[in-house]
Amino acid sequence: MLELTWRPLTREDAKASADLLNAMETVDRIGENYTAEDTYTELVDPYADLERGSLAAFDGDLMVGYMKIRYRPSAAEVHRVFLDGGVHPGYRRQGVGTRLVRAGIESARTLHALHHPTLKLAIDVHRPEQIAGLDELVRSQSFVPIRYYQRMEHSLQDIDVVIPDGLRIEPWSEENDEEFRFVRNESFRDNWGSTPMPAELWQNKVTNQTFRPSVSFLLRDTSGAAAGMLVTMNWEADTEATGIRDAHFMIIGTLPGHRNQGVASALIRHALLAAAAQDYDRALLNVDSANPSGAFGIFEKAGFTATMRYARWALEV
Repeated sequence: MLELTWRPLTREDAKASADLLNAMETVDRIGENYTAEDTYTELVDPYADLERGSLAAFDGDLMVGYMKIRYRPSAAEVHRVFLDGGVHPGYRRQGVGTRLVRAGIESARTLHALHHPTLKLAIDVHRPEQIAGLDELVRSQSFVPIRYYQRMEHSLQDIDVVIPDGLRIEPWSEENDEEFRFVRNESFRDNWGSTPMPAELWQNKVTNQTFRPSVSFLLRDTSGAAAGMLVTMNWEADTEATGIRDAHFMIIGTLPGHRNQGVASALIRHALLAAAAQDYDRALLNVDSANPSGAFGIFEKAGFTATMRYARWALEV
């Protein structure tokens, strides 16, 4: 029987968290590497209540597993919380993951009762399918797969840009940052499971140390109003581990009134060209396979190819 120490995560666990995630990557090979600064950003997420909504397992000073719940600041009908976590490869198949998932379910109930007690609760796990044992683990706790996502890649060669007449593209700046957030919230309003992103969450999840403003763009229509946006991020730990410098197109949004007018395609190609000029090796993005705006087809047409599938497992409580 393992003799481990169990306690909630704290902000002082950034280095131990990064070490655990990097150890997991050596086996899982999902393309995720971390620095302590990256994991600190996750630990100070304004909607992660570490005391009530996290648990970590330690073997001495080594973190060997963790779980963390992120609740939603707003919700309608169903409050969907995210359960994130992982177990060190050397400690798998010994009950650590089961205890963490069960603790996550209880933490989700607690946070749901505090923040959205009148709504239904759904607990989501979103991870690549290829992680060995994950499907078996979450299914054992009554989670079921409800949706699939694709990771897509694009090499940065032979790119041309066509911007529809009357439209113009400008890079991110502090002056137009709020317009970026507005377009994100409005363009994702009809996406499954999406909720508006408040300013403090935008700062934590988007304009943090991984944000790349010189490869992030706002597209304006003929009146000068914002019509679409694209946000790029890059994890330096990935580049150091693989030697490949990736431009992650993390958010691509078009306002409903500007869809089917070439806005997303123009933004993507402009960003691809900018990334190539700034010595990125490839572009990456993730897309919901059932996206209602036909994003998967747009990305395929732009030259992206699917390389890895993610599953969204859910438990309705």
